[in-house]
Amino acid sequence: MVKPIRIFLGDLTYNTIGMSTEVFPLNIGYIAAYCKKQFGSQVDITLFKYIDELENAIIENPPDILGLSNYVWSHRIGLEMFNLVRTQNSNVVTVWGGPNFPQDLETQKSFMEKCTDVDFYVPIEGEVGFSNIVKEILKHSNDKLGKENLFNTPIDGCISRKLDGSLQFSIPQIRTKELDEIPSPYLTGLMDKFFDGKLTPMIQTNRGCPFTCTFCVDGADDVNRVNQFGLDRVGTELEYIGKHVPNNVHSLHISDLNFGMYPRDLDICDSIVDGQKKYDYPHRIISTTGKNKKERIIKAIEKLNGTMSLTMSVQSMDEQILQNIRRSNISVDQMLALEPAIKKVGLVTESEVILGLPGETYETQINTLKKLLAAKLDYVQVYTCMLINGSELNTPEQRKKWNFKTKFRILPRDFTTLKNGKKVIETEEVIVGSDTLSFNEYIELRLLSFSIFVTNIGIIYDSLLKFLRQNNIEIFDLFFQMLKQIDSAPPKVQKIFDSVKNDMNDELWDSPDDIQAHYQEQAEYEKLLSGDAARNVMQYHNALVRYSCMDEWTQFAGNVVFGLLKHKKIISYEIENQLKNIINYCTGLGHNTLGDNRLSTNPEFLFDYDIESWINDATMKTLDQFKLDKKRTISFQFTNDESKVIQDELERKNTHSGRSQALKRLPMQIQFRKPKAISENL
Repeated sequence: MVKPIRIFLGDLTYNTIGMSTEVFPLNIGYIAAYCKKQFGSQVDITLFKYIDELENAIIENPPDILGLSNYVWSHRIGLEMFNLVRTQNSNVVTVWGGPNFPQDLETQKSFMEKCTDVDFYVPIEGEVGFSNIVKEILKHSNDKLGKENLFNTPIDGCISRKLDGSLQFSIPQIRTKELDEIPSPYLTGLMDKFFDGKLTPMIQTNRGCPFTCTFCVDGADDVNRVNQFGLDRVGTELEYIGKHVPNNVHSLHISDLNFGMYPRDLDICDSIVDGQKKYDYPHRIISTTGKNKKERIIKAIEKLNGTMSLTMSVQSMDEQILQNIRRSNISVDQMLALEPAIKKVGLVTESEVILGLPGETYETQINTLKKLLAAKLDYVQVYTCMLINGSELNTPEQRKKWNFKTKFRILPRDFTTLKNGKKVIETEEVIVGSDTLSFNEYIELRLLSFSIFVTNIGIIYDSLLKFLRQNNIEIFDLFFQMLKQIDSAPPKVQKIFDSVKNDMNDELWDSPDDIQAHYQEQAEYEKLLSGDAARNVMQYHNALVRYSCMDEWTQFAGNVVFGLLKHKKIISYEIENQLKNIINYCTGLGHNTLGDNRLSTNPEFLFDYDIESWINDATMKTLDQFKLDKKRTISFQFTNDESKVIQDELERKNTHSGRSQALKRLPMQIQFRKPKAISENL
């Protein structure tokens, strides 16, 4: 009997100081399932998520084929694993695939010339291209010139390297139209080993994106067509996940690029709700919602009982910038016009903005933030623009056209030490300036975005923001003045802002090679391990505020609001008392939410107003219309169940970096305390 070809497939994550990419390796699951369907017992496939497990397996018994996914967060570790397997098996065939691959031909050639341990590259979808490689290997397995024939034969769906090192192309990109031709990695049992209590299950219901954004890999014309998995299959996968998910995992990741935008997504939401009723899972759904068809998306997310947010990914509100990035086919005005309908059904809204896009100025970024905040979005998150392989923006023509000023930085948590002692660190290239945006403006706008990131949090500051609006004060002014008045903030808050600014400067390097060389020194590498370097600036410091000085942050916000009221000359004893009540309310909601003793530290305040009823009131009634006949003492508490979900997420890694990841996974409605009236007083 002929021995099967041994294949290792890896979609690797770093877990040195917490899980970096914590989702199931669904991508390689699809490739394995399709390959097993084609070749059955002729192949023996093992899937890997964790770097150390793959490293050990290669050393102990190297495979015949090593296939790895290539993303910006796994690029260097992929190269290291290919190098390692070469030293263990000189006849190994190496295959790389994924979106982190240049768009233009000349840069593709340069890319492959630098990656000499890579035999084949499979761009875009990998199932067919990888299986075509396996087919050729099986075909030539008994030939004396098997490897020579393999490398000198163009293979559909791949870019390959001849034995002389030159590249050859046939049909380099193949997409599967009928996605159900790919067996389910869940239903075939390929994902079972990853229900380990560390990883988050992920499903995919469709592939492709109809939009053409130049900063995104999925904006390429090759992936404009959207193909779908069958509804019955999706429902069965959700059922399977619900039965197998450990009780300490509460999230589900949907990898669709525009979830909720298609009519059938309503049916998928129904399947998710069925699972929530049967298995109490998921509590949190993480996905990117569609850019258009917001009315339909609202209906879809409304079904999910607050476990999913509505994403308003505007990136910019400037029409010229939207044209510069080929995003004019997305109706931003229509998106924001739905705000009343969104609030009516109680959905949490998120908006993403990218800083540093082509044509960006200080003024355009400020105007974008003002418009979004005026639209009452719960989250406004500002990201620095990355130049990603495979995106149109990262082509020589675009880089020259916009004269980008770029730096490199470490991807947070993406580093490790291999058995040979080498430190491997993933990096990204980001835009920090251009002809229209200076570096100092970039830093100030990032500091402003941090002020917004922490203080525009839904639930905890809803009452404060509503109070500002009812007194005709622009919300933007609160966040802007918090930045400008930082010298008057409590010492703990000042220290946070100083740390944020230092990190924003210190994280930037001139080249990725400089980063690699610097952190080969053990003393410097220890700073990565301790979290003193290369952390996600926004998320790390947000978690630090939540854990160490949320009360002080709230008091500082209240002081700034008092100054804004005074400046507008609308301060009075009643207004001042209303503000005091609101600050106490916000303080109660946000007090000690991440401490181990959160159940026993329940703050109590005496209130003159029914703030909870006022917040939930959909009319234009002002707070004075909710004055209580009797003062009321309110305690702010967590339920045991809420505290357990929080603790489950924190226990994955209870450090500031780990807490920042926990906050991303936790449903917003359980992150803060609930008000509970305990007495009324004369």
